[in-house]
Amino acid sequence: MNEMLDFVKALSDANRLKIIGLLAQQPYSVEELAALLSLKAPTVSHHLAKLSQVGLVSAKMESYYSVYQLDEKALEAKSRNIFSQENLTASIVDVDADAYDNKVVKDFVRKDGSLKTIPAQRKKLEAILRYVVKAFEVNRRYSEKKVNEILSGYHADTASLRRELAGYGLMKREGGGGEYWREE
Repeated sequence: MNEMLDFVKALSDANRLKIIGLLAQQPYSVEELAALLSLKAPTVSHHLAKLSQVGLVSAKMESYYSVYQLDEKALEAKSRNIFSQENLTASIVDVDADAYDNKVVKDFVRKDGSLKTIPAQRKKLEAILRYVVKAFEVNRRYSEKKVNEILSGYHADTASLRRELAGYGLMKREGGGGEYWREE
C-alpha cells in the first residue's frame, strides 16, 4: 500500500509528469530540464529526487553534470505490480463493503424492521432487497403464501417485493404460484 501511495504521489505533480515525458525521449541534466520547463534548477532537483526515490529515474555523471534518465523498465514493472488486481484489492481491505446498504436500510427501515416505503431508485431498491432477502433461509423452499406472509412484515405490497426479489435474482421461483427459494 505504501509503495502504491509513494508511486502515485511521485506522479501527482504536473512538472514531474513533464520530466518523465522528457526523459522518455532522452537523458537530460538538471539545467537542461530547468530551461525546458522554465523552472529553477533546485525545483527540478527536488522533482528528480522524488522520482528517484520511487526508482523511476537514475543519474550518471558526465563531466561536471549529473545526467538523468528514465528507467522505462522500472516504470512498466512498477505500474504492472502496483496496479495489479491483487494490490488494488488489498488497498480496500479496511473499506466497509456494506456501508452503502447500511445507510439505505437506515433511511428506509423503521425501528420495527418494516419498510417506510419501497425505494424507486434502482441502487437503493437493490440494497433494500438484500436486506429483505435475509429473512429467508438459503435453499429452503417456501410457498407463495409463506413468502407473502414473511414479506408482509416488511411492506403491504408483497407482490412487488416478491417480483423484485425474483427479478434481481435474489430468490428463485418455480412456475406461477409455485415455490420460492433463496440460493447462496
